[in-house]
Amino acid sequence: MKKLNDFIIENVSIVTPEGILERASASVCQGRLYKIREGCIDNGGERIDAGGGWLLPGFIDMHSDALEKDLEPRPNCLFPLDIVLYEMDKKLAACGVTTMYHSISFAEEEIGIRSNSMAADIITRIGQAVKRLHVRTRVHARFEITDGTAIPRIESLLAEGKIQMLSLMDHTPGQGQFREILSFRNYYQTVYRKSDDEIQKIIDRKMGARKFITSHVDRITRICRRLAIPMASHDDDCREKIDWISEQDIRITEFPVNMETVHAAREKGLFICLGAPNIVRGTSQARNLSARDAIAAGGGDIICSDYAPMAILHAVFTLEKLGILPLHQAVNMASLLPAKALGISDITGSLEEGKAADLILVKNGDGVHRIMKTCVEGREVFSTWLK
Repeated sequence: MKKLNDFIIENVSIVTPEGILERASASVCQGRLYKIREGCIDNGGERIDAGGGWLLPGFIDMHSDALEKDLEPRPNCLFPLDIVLYEMDKKLAACGVTTMYHSISFAEEEIGIRSNSMAADIITRIGQAVKRLHVRTRVHARFEITDGTAIPRIESLLAEGKIQMLSLMDHTPGQGQFREILSFRNYYQTVYRKSDDEIQKIIDRKMGARKFITSHVDRITRICRRLAIPMASHDDDCREKIDWISEQDIRITEFPVNMETVHAAREKGLFICLGAPNIVRGTSQARNLSARDAIAAGGGDIICSDYAPMAILHAVFTLEKLGILPLHQAVNMASLLPAKALGISDITGSLEEGKAADLILVKNGDGVHRIMKTCVEGREVFSTWLK
């Protein structure tokens, strides 16, 4: 891996939090952004001619199931975790993700690799591999709130500093993502090859555990507050749910399923996280809220990859192309705003002097935007010879 500790990128449009600097230059010194200027910078080491492309801050992905998808690309077909971690690291760099919060789910006896023992092992192994990975790598633990058996494992991992974000999710049919039992059945049968009997057992177990949800949530959120761990809620579907999570000091709502929930979240001052695939495709996979509509109505703060890291770059430029947001505001949704929600904006998340040189160089080739270089703290972690 080539180290770029001192260099200048010139002849580039620099996307800052406030706008775009045309025909500008940025210098990097010892892994930090040293100068950002319109025009030329006279000194600062190796010079890189961007050829008129864009310089963006590296993306901060707070929610991605991509690691799970690569670990188990088909039902009951598992790949070795070490291989998947290293291959995913390369993929993320090529997609412009410089800070990744791998979403690992605790949902015992539900789907694929989402067992509590496997989730705990994956998180532990990520912690062991972090220093050998090129992308800044952290863990987002997803807690299925009907599963009380997961709580001791999550508490232990939190105490050991192995979890940097936690979200509450409830996939019980009849609310949230699966407002109809039929949609729950269709999804689990299609994606995870579950039989009718297996699905019914999952439903029965979830419904039976709902009376314990309050105590489960109280126990988990208490330790997160004590450790200052950012918390999110998943697939919120009504104003009452937003009121409830606000009372738990949860400041992020992921993938709200309708505009009523979006408006309620905005009134409460929550960060609203939407999926990049929804933006690119123009529709929700579960036929819920259109992310484009939410953002156009002022109801979006954060873009995450959800399950497709490649989608973030194209979501950003889709929002600009459709006239929904100016480019710099769309970029903020994938960088500065997630950094603020996660409490790391003093380190990364925007192209500002003094911050880490987490940056991506982008060009438009034949109508498709492509990442040419990715740097994490000034180190080149991805580059292509394609022009």
